Amino acid sequence: MPLTDALHDLELLIRARHGLIHIDSDEEDRIGVLLRHVASRLDLLLFTWTRVEGLKRIMVRQDLLGAIYDTELPLKAFQHIAAADVPALYHFRDLRPHLEGDAVLSAQIKVAAERLVGHTGAIVVTGSGIEFPPELAPLVTRFSLPGPSEAEYRGLLERLVRDHSARMAVSVELTPDELTMLVRHLSGLTLMESEKILTKAIIEDGRLGAEDIQRVIEAKRAIVERDGLLEYYPVEDSLTGIADLRRLKAWLAERTAVVRDPARAAEFGLTFPKGVLLLGVPGCGKSLSAKAVAAEWQMPLLKLDPSNLYNKFIGESERNFKRAMDTAERMAPVVLWIDELEKAFATGGSEDGGVSQRILGTFLSWMQDRRGEVFVVATANDVSRLPPEFLRKGRFDEIFFVDLPDAETRAEIFRIHLEHRNQDADLFDLEALAAATEGFSGSEIEEVVVSGLYGVFAHGGHLSTESLLEVARATHPLSVTMAERVEGLRAWARDRAVAAN
Repeated sequence: MPLTDALHDLELLIRARHGLIHIDSDEEDRIGVLLRHVASRLDLLLFTWTRVEGLKRIMVRQDLLGAIYDTELPLKAFQHIAAADVPALYHFRDLRPHLEGDAVLSAQIKVAAERLVGHTGAIVVTGSGIEFPPELAPLVTRFSLPGPSEAEYRGLLERLVRDHSARMAVSVELTPDELTMLVRHLSGLTLMESEKILTKAIIEDGRLGAEDIQRVIEAKRAIVERDGLLEYYPVEDSLTGIADLRRLKAWLAERTAVVRDPARAAEFGLTFPKGVLLLGVPGCGKSLSAKAVAAEWQMPLLKLDPSNLYNKFIGESERNFKRAMDTAERMAPVVLWIDELEKAFATGGSEDGGVSQRILGTFLSWMQDRRGEVFVVATANDVSRLPPEFLRKGRFDEIFFVDLPDAETRAEIFRIHLEHRNQDADLFDLEALAAATEGFSGSEIEEVVVSGLYGVFAHGGHLSTESLLEVARATHPLSVTMAERVEGLRAWARDRAVAAN
């Protein structure tokens, strides 16, 4: 959502007499600009409150100048708002520490907010992750600030180069394509975070070059992974490095144009795709496919490990999930990879006190109402443990079943892994290897190659078809050791999922 849309939406909320608004963001500079525009359009006074200065007029009239005396304490500030009874916006910047356990303050905030409902004006509280006490929660309207636009990132970069050039020699050695890529990797970061990263890159050697793109990626990874809820993956693999899965590849190819030009797609009546659920036999490439989708669409990949969500404190698990989803939306466009979905939302268990069911409900609501271009790739190995809500048509764009590879695909998998390990695949009998590994998954075939290399490295010599066949004959694949489970999964998927192979 562009900042102009945010201005329009916030103006509508204030006109509609929403007296207490929470903007869930720490970008105080951008919020300040937004509020000044809203106040100007609605002809309102604008005040800001901090613990140091109390209430201070930002947009003033000639007869109303300066700070307001004795409003450093929040209780005094809200008493003043209730008594003043004037059309105005009141921006509270660092209220979070005062909201916990102060019933008197909560009651005074309620009085002030209800007083503003009588005429145009509102109390706007800013800061990420603020939890309002129960008595205030019904009055609070949540408002999301959109992330910086490409023009804002470019403007920031130009300003930093200009400012630093006044103090030192600075050269920008980026092609137009490299500059676009640099700006794209800043997407999802606040302007303050971006400024820190770019400033460090400039002052280290007095230049901005192609190598600084990787520095931005690494810095962004550190910021995303700061909470320990999401992992950031750089682009490494592509769909061309995955054998078979031709139906999944064709499905993704049809949607590539929508992903790369969502504005034109919207004019055509198409929305950004929601995501896919990949079910199948373990080791058949489901996780690799998630990475490859991001590479194919040139989008960042964020991995959500469900085990990182859960916390022993009441309500903290749900807040962890909300923070993770907020981060994904802030990084949009992005691919969100949720591996082994059944571990987070397994049915039939009550040992967690209902936490997993509450997170499930939150997740389903988020999938329905999420903002931003977030494509979800969820993988699962045990469909019997998945809640039926995930399997309802429309929750995901499509459900794919990834089966064990056929002979032709097994030969191609051998070729990929041999060449990846500096072996000439043309020197091996790939057909014989494929025949000897019937029922093997892709990861089991990879392990045959790795084990074969370990053997010849330890005893001398060269890797050969015979040494690989020897390893294969000694391997018992999952399709043998867990034959009933694999066959049951195939039977379930036969009429309920689309074959990815």
